[in-house]
Amino acid sequence: MKRTITVLVENTFGAFDRVATMFSGKGFNIHSISIGRTEIDEVSRMTIVTEGNDQILDQVTKQLNRLIDTIKVVDLSHIPKTLRELALIKINYEHDSIEEIKNLSDIFRGKVVDINNKSVTIEITGPPEKIEAAVNVLHPFGIVEMARSGTVALKRGEQLKEVKSKKSKGKKEKK
Repeated sequence: MKRTITVLVENTFGAFDRVATMFSGKGFNIHSISIGRTEIDEVSRMTIVTEGNDQILDQVTKQLNRLIDTIKVVDLSHIPKTLRELALIKINYEHDSIEEIKNLSDIFRGKVVDINNKSVTIEITGPPEKIEAAVNVLHPFGIVEMARSGTVALKRGEQLKEVKSKKSKGKKEKK
C-alpha cells in the first residue's frame, strides 16, 4: 500500500541526507520525495511517498521521529489531504498532430511552455493520478523527455459551517 508521509525538519545541512539514509538503510524504496521551505524559514517540509505494509511503515514513521532534525511526522495516508505534482512533458510531433496534442493538453488543463519545429513541452499540474492519466494519453505521440516534481501534500483544513442560533449569532462552529 502506498503511504504519503510529511516530515517537518529543521532547515539545516544534512537533514535531507539523514532521512534518505534512514530509508535506504532500512531497505525501503521512495517513490517520490520533495522538499522545500515552509512559511517558517528555518523549517522545511518533506513529502515522501513510499510503499509497504502497515507494520513496516509504522516503524518508518517511528524511525523518522527519532532523527535529530525532525520536528514533526504526519502520515497523511488515511486522512483528507490535498496532493499535487508538476510534470514537464516533451513530445516530438508531426505537423498534423500538434493540434491534437494541444487539445489533449487542454483536457488536462495543461499549458504549452515551449514549442519549436520538432517538439512541444507541456506543463501539467495536479494530483498524481491526473499526471499518470496525461502521460498515458500522450505516450502514443512519443514522449521524448519527462520531469516530474514528486508529490507535495498538505492535510486538508477543517470545514466550518455557520450555525444560526440564539447563542451563536454570526459565529462559526466546527462541523
